[in-house]
Amino acid sequence: MHRHFHDRGERGFHRSRHGWGGRMGHHGEGREGGRGRFGRFFGHGDLRMVILALLEEQARHGYELIKELEERTGGAYRPSPGVVYPTLAMLEDEGMIRQAQGEAGRKHFEITPDGKAELDRNRPGVDAVFAKMDDASKSAGPGRPRIGRAMMNLGMALKNRMGRPVSPEDLDRIVDMIDETAAAIERS
Repeated sequence: MHRHFHDRGERGFHRSRHGWGGRMGHHGEGREGGRGRFGRFFGHGDLRMVILALLEEQARHGYELIKELEERTGGAYRPSPGVVYPTLAMLEDEGMIRQAQGEAGRKHFEITPDGKAELDRNRPGVDAVFAKMDDASKSAGPGRPRIGRAMMNLGMALKNRMGRPVSPEDLDRIVDMIDETAAAIERS
C-alpha cells in the first residue's frame, strides 16, 4: 500500500514525497502551520531538518517536539499536530527516523544513520534556522508563551461559543466579560 504524506511550507504550498505541489485546499492550515507565521522560521523542508536535529539530540515523541519548538522560539511559533505528525510519518517512511522504546502508548522517534547523514548534508541551513529561532526567543520577553497560549484559549472559546446560537442577552454577557477583562488588565 502506498502512503502519501504532506509537509506544508510557507505561502500555502504543500510537498508530497514526490515534490512540491500547488496551494493548500481545505486542510485548514494553508498559510500557517501553527501559531505565528510558518515562513518566519521555516522555508521549504526546514521543519523536516529541524525535527531531525531535535531527534539527534534525544529521542522524542510528537508532543515533545511541538513543546520544544515553542520553547526555542519563545512562544513565537508552535507547530500544530497537523504539521508535526505528518512530517514524522514522512521521515519514518523515508527511513530517516524510526520508532524507539518509549513510554507506553506514545510513539518515541529516534534518528537513523540515514537521517543523520541527511542532517549532516544540511547542517549549515539547519544552524541558520536555529539561530533565527534563538533570536525570536530572546526578543519574545518573559511570560510571552503563557500570554500567547491564554489568548489562543480565549479565541478558541469565543469561536466555539459563537458557533452555537447566541441570544442577545448571551451576547451582551460575553461582550461584558471581555470588556471587564480588558479593563482589569489595563488596571494591573
